[in-house]
Amino acid sequence: MNLNLGDFVRFVDENIEGYITRIIDKDTIGVTDANDFEIPVLASKVTLVHGDIPDDNTVVPNRQTAAVPVTEFKKEGVYLALITDQHSTAVAHFHLVNETSYQLLSSLTTEKSGTYKGEFAALVPAGSTKKIFSANLGDIQLWPKFTIEVLFSTSANVAPLPPLVYSEHIKGKDLSVAKVEIALLKQKGWLIRLDEPEPLIDLQKLKASFS
Repeated sequence: MNLNLGDFVRFVDENIEGYITRIIDKDTIGVTDANDFEIPVLASKVTLVHGDIPDDNTVVPNRQTAAVPVTEFKKEGVYLALITDQHSTAVAHFHLVNETSYQLLSSLTTEKSGTYKGEFAALVPAGSTKKIFSANLGDIQLWPKFTIEVLFSTSANVAPLPPLVYSEHIKGKDLSVAKVEIALLKQKGWLIRLDEPEPLIDLQKLKASFS
């Protein structure tokens, strides 16, 4: 049985149920009950009651049905969004947010102590989001390094953008700012801009610095 953070489960041998708030190891999970107490339990000793319907993470061909006029084509707006689970604030969900008019061919690879794992690979349509990872919010110092790779695709008569690569550790300081409203997720959370434009160089100031 494939169990994920945020899933609602019931213990097989006891009258206990709650949400998965920690993946301890390949055999053990942490379940937080109605009293907000996290209980370690073997994954084989719980049964899934209900959970999020998994995303279809299969990469599919370009299926844009309505052409976006070039004058309205949006080339910027790729974010990594972090929101808390609606049932347990101990669980954090990472979403790739695509506010552009491109389709994003995207992948996420995590790395921890030299061990790499492909977590996600899918197409993110224009103006949509995809959940790409979940983690325990209290374990931020243990989160792996994220490498997100993005290719921009469109059938419109628009020059392609170069591939985007984001490779960073998410740190506490990234979450020290106030949450913002994320329209596509209909929820407040933290946003990290992935397609941040290159800063403009002021040639006059640059010359002055060498004079």
